[in-house]
Amino acid sequence: MATLGPNQGDAVRIGVYICHCGINIAGKVDVADVTQFAASLPGVVVARDYKFMCSDPGQELIQQDIREHGLNRIVVASCSPLMHEATFRRAAAEGGINPFFFQMANIREHVSWVTADKAAATEKSRALVAAAVSRVGGHEALERQRVAVKPDVLVVGGGIAGIHAALTLADSGKTVYLVEREPTIGGHMAKFDKTFPTLDCAACILTPKMSLVRQHPNITLWTYAEVADVSGYVGNFSVTVRRKPRYVIEDRCVGCNACVEACVFKEGKFADEFNYGLAKRKPVYMPFPQATPSVVLIDPATCLHFKTGKCKQACKAACERDAIDFDQRDELVEIEVGAIVVATGFQPFDAERVPEYGYGQYPGVYTSLEVERLVNASGPTGGEITLRDGRVPKAVGIIHCVGSRDHATNKYCSRVCCMYSLKLAHLVKERTGAEIYNFYIDMRTPGKGYEEFYDKLLEEGVHFIRGRAAEVTDWTMTPDEEGKLVIRAEDTLIGAVRRIPVDMVVLSVGLEAQADAGEVRRLFNISCSHEGWFLERHPKLAPVSTFTDGVFLAGACQGPKDIPDTVAQAGAAAAEAMALIDKGYVELEPNTAFIDEERCSGCKTCIAMCPYSAISFIADARVARVNEALCKGCGTCVAACPSAAAQQHLFTDDQIFDEIAGVLSYV
Repeated sequence: MATLGPNQGDAVRIGVYICHCGINIAGKVDVADVTQFAASLPGVVVARDYKFMCSDPGQELIQQDIREHGLNRIVVASCSPLMHEATFRRAAAEGGINPFFFQMANIREHVSWVTADKAAATEKSRALVAAAVSRVGGHEALERQRVAVKPDVLVVGGGIAGIHAALTLADSGKTVYLVEREPTIGGHMAKFDKTFPTLDCAACILTPKMSLVRQHPNITLWTYAEVADVSGYVGNFSVTVRRKPRYVIEDRCVGCNACVEACVFKEGKFADEFNYGLAKRKPVYMPFPQATPSVVLIDPATCLHFKTGKCKQACKAACERDAIDFDQRDELVEIEVGAIVVATGFQPFDAERVPEYGYGQYPGVYTSLEVERLVNASGPTGGEITLRDGRVPKAVGIIHCVGSRDHATNKYCSRVCCMYSLKLAHLVKERTGAEIYNFYIDMRTPGKGYEEFYDKLLEEGVHFIRGRAAEVTDWTMTPDEEGKLVIRAEDTLIGAVRRIPVDMVVLSVGLEAQADAGEVRRLFNISCSHEGWFLERHPKLAPVSTFTDGVFLAGACQGPKDIPDTVAQAGAAAAEAMALIDKGYVELEPNTAFIDEERCSGCKTCIAMCPYSAISFIADARVARVNEALCKGCGTCVAACPSAAAQQHLFTDDQIFDEIAGVLSYV
């Protein structure tokens, strides 16, 4: 039998509540037995079980017992505290006791979901309940602190997610700082010609929103800039933004391109990043005609002025507004914001990582994004689909799932590849009349109008071959393969290996997390999944929140998604940020660390260990002190302190020892 811990008084009156969680718990744990056992523990006045304790009737049951039985401690044995600890704390507070006179025992994730034997699961549940009862008597009456919230918001990333989030916040009256590391906003969507399944002109629906961002009085737009440092806490973030030099004064440039025309390089000589190297640009250039802001920039890696110092600076002489400034340097700007929306997007899979498809080896092999630029009227060929040798393709093979659903690269589905492959198949066939072959594993079209778009392609005569393509080769076996690329693939519907000769191969590359996602994760103190995507607080209940309060996720930085889902998530992230700021304050959890200054030796071990920079050294007193507003209650300093001077509310040594004593007394 469990007994009260040595540090607890005799006046505790505990209520214990065991949740069935439908059959999640009751299917493995004998709930009635655990309830009967709980009733026999010292200090327990009432013990009950209920099918769903988190429901309104379950919470009302707790509140009623607090009033009728004079309970001053509550224990709930149910699911993970991550799910419902806040729910039951509110129930305790509404019942009339301090919300931190509550302890939760996790008998779902820790017991029923991982224990096959019912008797063993019941025994383990008994032990965890005994531990919680033994511990809860030593809980302190804690209070949350309120901290005022700064009214401004930072949005990081200027793709469609960042644009939509920024406009939503700005339209609500918030001051928004939008930071984009590329010279223009627009992201990947700015490179598309059409969007599936409606075949809307991407530029027609995106560029008006880009212009709104530039013109909005509540949005400060910083392109060609990066977040260099983030400190502070929810509601009070201090952010340093590094603005890289364009060598052009933005306020003076009107995008007339006179400097581009005057450049000593009469034609483009360097690979155009916006067009994936399919076109050339000069050292001074505009990323694309609808770029926002409509400001040119100078690439110091290719400009003769920076490389040799011998350029005649014809671009500077041609600018009537004297906007060229070769002396620009990095500029650091510090801002304070209450919330941050991270919308840093994705990067396309590098097709060279699948060498059997010949990308980079055969000139007729393109990635899907390169073809997006070829079919675009503002692209390098003016929308004409021609091969690098100038020929119009008569047969095109589109290989799905390049870098997706593959144990050698990425196991996950990138969600958009099937649909954009169908879109490209339609556009290429429409403009060239070519025979189109789609090589797919499974056709995934789970969206509004998506299946209908697939049916439309079937009616257009596009060929679909079910099976992963094995290789792309120029090795020929028959006369009709001469001068062609051959896609060798198994057709699982007919049970045969096929060789399809084509003029052009399109690799439908998947979506990957940005290469610097790890650095960004550390900058904003958020988490990543093992694939590199930023991790949400909860996949169902908090899909745009992170484990760092006040930092929200929007768009494909959180995982692969199409434009409608990206826009929807951006709106949700903006709403969360808006709710935080409109409230005017945040309540800080009191499970923070604290220093017993009489025990503190001033060794400074805890200062170096704290991941939140929440501990400072007070030189006069030669002790460490914790800033409770910065502390997240991770407990690192408590574990590291050699003199046991560092303790943590809700996790003091006495409370942990009482919990252990509860388990041992039962065992």
